Amino acid sequence: MTAPFLKGPSDPTVQPVPASVVEKVDAADTTLSNPKRAVVALGSNLGNRLETLQGAIDALEDTPGVRIKAVSPVYETEPWGVEPGSQPSYFNAVVVLKTTLPPSSLLERAHAVEEAFHRVRDEHWGPRTLDVDIVSYADVVSDDPQLTLPHPRAHERAFVLAPWHDLDPEAQLPGRGPVAGLLDAVTRSGVAPRTDLELRLPE
Repeated sequence: MTAPFLKGPSDPTVQPVPASVVEKVDAADTTLSNPKRAVVALGSNLGNRLETLQGAIDALEDTPGVRIKAVSPVYETEPWGVEPGSQPSYFNAVVVLKTTLPPSSLLERAHAVEEAFHRVRDEHWGPRTLDVDIVSYADVVSDDPQLTLPHPRAHERAFVLAPWHDLDPEAQLPGRGPVAGLLDAVTRSGVAPRTDLELRLPE
């Protein structure tokens, strides 16, 4: 049985996933052979940010061999690595999924989803319609330059750690340890829960 949508300490308004939805997601797992658990971070700071994040979640769910298991609360975040006020703020979220795709194929799908939302890559740390990053894949630790696992900067980013911790307070970042401890070690400045917004778990 899928774990309930846990309330995170930073967002007391999050409601559990209805049992009927949990049952549907569990039933969908029968179409997957030996699925692996992956954590994916989403971000957007251009256009309709919430609609874009929901569209990305739905697109990932529509991928053969991928089932979304949980969707985090939404966070609003000051842009990373740029002058304050030089870009719009981000909406960020994390999804937990199960997949039969190998990491390389999941990465290709992540890039395809970004491109579908007109992601532009001309500027390092530039604004983007959509960012889809694989944070972790099972317990894999790899320094492959095409896809470093886990994500090489996830452990220092509150906008990844906070929503992930909301979903799973016992989560572990492979090679780095408990997400709770990593979150305690970074600043949450500029990273705020948006309790007025909600992303849907695909049905």
